Order: sequence, then C-alpha cells, then structure tokens
Amino acid sequence: MDIFFEIHKNLPREGPGDPESTLKALSFVPAIPAEGKILDIACGPGMQTMDLARNTGAEIEALDTHQPFIEVLEKKIQQGGLGHRVQTRKHSMFDLDYREESFDLIWSEGAIYIMGFEKGLKTWKKYLKPGGHLVVSEVSWLQKEISNKPRAFWGTHYPEIGTISKNIKIIEHRGYVPVAHFILPEESWWKYYYTPMVKRIQELRAEHPGDAEWEKALEEELEEVDLYKNYSSEYGYVFYIMKKI
Repeated sequence: MDIFFEIHKNLPREGPGDPESTLKALSFVPAIPAEGKILDIACGPGMQTMDLARNTGAEIEALDTHQPFIEVLEKKIQQGGLGHRVQTRKHSMFDLDYREESFDLIWSEGAIYIMGFEKGLKTWKKYLKPGGHLVVSEVSWLQKEISNKPRAFWGTHYPEIGTISKNIKIIEHRGYVPVAHFILPEESWWKYYYTPMVKRIQELRAEHPGDAEWEKALEEELEEVDLYKNYSSEYGYVFYIMKKI
C-alpha cells in the first residue's frame, strides 16, 4: 500500500473523471436547498468535492481513509473560502455512523467498487432522506462480448463488474428509481488520471532503479494503462444517478 500511495501521490484524481462529467451528473439531481446536506464518500484529493461545493449551496462532508488526501482537499477548501460549508473527515465507508435520513445527496466517484456496487447501494440507502439521490460512478462492461485480457484483469481485480443493464436492475432491486446514466468519455481516463500517473511512474522508476519490488508495482500500473488503451470500447466508467423511493 505504501508503494500504491506513492504512485498516486499528488495525482489530480484517484480514478477516471473530470469536472464536466461531475456537473453533468449533478444536473440530473434537483437543486439542493441551502440547508441541505451532501456526503462525498471516498473523496480522494477532492476535485469533485470542490465542483459540488461551487455548484450547490449545501453543506458537504467529504470523507476518506487516507490522511494525505484529506490534507490536499483541506487546502483547496481554505483557498476557495469554503470552510464554512465543506468539512472533511478521515473515516471509512465501511463504518458510517451518521443518523439515518441525514443527507439529500450521497456522492461517490470511482470508489463504490471498494465495497461492491450492490452492497454500497444497500448500505448507504438508509442515510438518504426520502426522495434523496445517490450518484456513483462505477466501472462497467460496455459490450456483451468481452476480450480475454480485460475479462481476466477485471475478473482478478473486481469480479463484481457488470453491464450497464445489470447495474440498473440492481439499482431497481435495491429500492431506487434510476434517474439517468451515462458513460464517461475516454478523455476522463487520461487528462486527470492516467497521463499524470504515467508521468509519476517515470519519476519513481528514476528514484528506485533496480528495485524489484518497485519495478513490479510500477509495471502492474502500466499494464492497467495499456489495457484501457487497447480495450476502451469494452469497459469504462459509468455515472449512475438514482433516487431513493
């Protein structure tokens, strides 16, 4: 994990995404009143947290388990003069301790896979107010026929990966109304995530020449980048916007 966090240190995002996609997803959610509350789960360095703060008047709590990410976000909050509305918390998505029906909107970009898509929908639902919205981005199959390499990779790293239609059925099964969904553009993977990650890997290779452990970890990250480069038509991140019944 130390090597993982060194690779991801100072990246703009911890997964595919971009401000345009965040705001597009937000556009499907009714305006949240000034006294409303948003929970951003696994916020990372908080690019999307800041987008939510600048485009709503709600109070936002952003949580993550990695303190350096929290510290990066806290600097952004202070620089943006948003300390009165945006709070951070070092806390796990597996151990939420909020009152039931506390939030108008729960948001999680590229992180619900840590818990699992269906388990996340089931677990987080009780913290939404009646009629509240849950918005997540989740890696999903984009075709029926999947090549061996991406199937093997995701079978190892995230066996729960499903098609868009399967995930919509899960949404309905877990007591939500599907509001909208859309595939993130390929640029969302590159501009704020893979391109800066590759640059970071090159820096770390220069810092750790001949270190077998580092070389293995860095090569695995590059294999993931190459996989997406070659099979981006078969899988991608999808925003799912849903409303609690």
